[in-house]
Amino acid sequence: MTSPEHRPTAEPTQLTPPRVEAVIALPGGRRIGMAEYGPARGRPVLWFHGTPGGRHQIPESLRRSLHDHDARVIVVERPGYGESTHHLYPAMRSINEDIGYLMDALEIERFGVAALSGGGPYALAVSHGHGDRVVAAAILGGVAPHIGPESHAGGLVSALAPVAGLARVTSRPIGAALGLVVRLMDPVKDPVFRATAKVFPPGDQAVFGIPEMQAMFLHDIARTARGGLPGPVLDLVLFTRDWGFRLADVRVPVHFWQGDADPIVTLEQAQRMAEAVPDSSLSVRPGESHLGGFAASTEAIEAVLDHWPI
Repeated sequence: MTSPEHRPTAEPTQLTPPRVEAVIALPGGRRIGMAEYGPARGRPVLWFHGTPGGRHQIPESLRRSLHDHDARVIVVERPGYGESTHHLYPAMRSINEDIGYLMDALEIERFGVAALSGGGPYALAVSHGHGDRVVAAAILGGVAPHIGPESHAGGLVSALAPVAGLARVTSRPIGAALGLVVRLMDPVKDPVFRATAKVFPPGDQAVFGIPEMQAMFLHDIARTARGGLPGPVLDLVLFTRDWGFRLADVRVPVHFWQGDADPIVTLEQAQRMAEAVPDSSLSVRPGESHLGGFAASTEAIEAVLDHWPI
């Protein structure tokens, strides 16, 4: 078993830094990047970032609340993001072997899971594959199945599905190009961010307008893309494949949050997922779009911990 490699971190002054960052070496030579927030002895919750994202994509409001909630949030970078090795899983469920090894390396037996957007399918896969270890799950605007009996047409994944096959064989050059674009834009990142935010729906603009949220996004993407950014392409390939499990077979409590003005993951898709999971709830956020899930992040962690009293 490999112990985490602890390293000092440097964060902007307006963001609470991770308590520790680490890289876990997996059997076979791959690596997983991760960061921990909150008390070291808090109740562990595994957090799956969005697409794109990395180990710093966790709202400042949540970071500040973790000690009060006795919560230890572990943000894990998926393959192709940050410190994690480029690797295409055969199916979404294949992440379970890596997560099992990671949690064993951290000496964690029981844990919750939470996810934003593109992290949703991975959190659901872990809830299915590690149902004996997962206490509960929280999904904020999570991507829905694209094929199979639990799918519902619509959203961004359906629009991009025709290019998923090409993306599979070009993930490395596309990732290198995306990483280069992020690096070249770094000197003008602030005005570019503000201009880009204006094309998003009003609900997302409200989220982007929070100074600490803007700082988080810019800080996270700059560090995540240092070695290239193939992760979004790898995500798309898996989103459009059969996930390798059924939501109906997830046996842990799952709480969904969804904005009713979200064009990326539609309300109908969230409703279909909530209907499929036997023990689930769905909280609809009126007027919010895709990034509104960030505003519910503390609520989501609280919902997970409600199943795991101190």
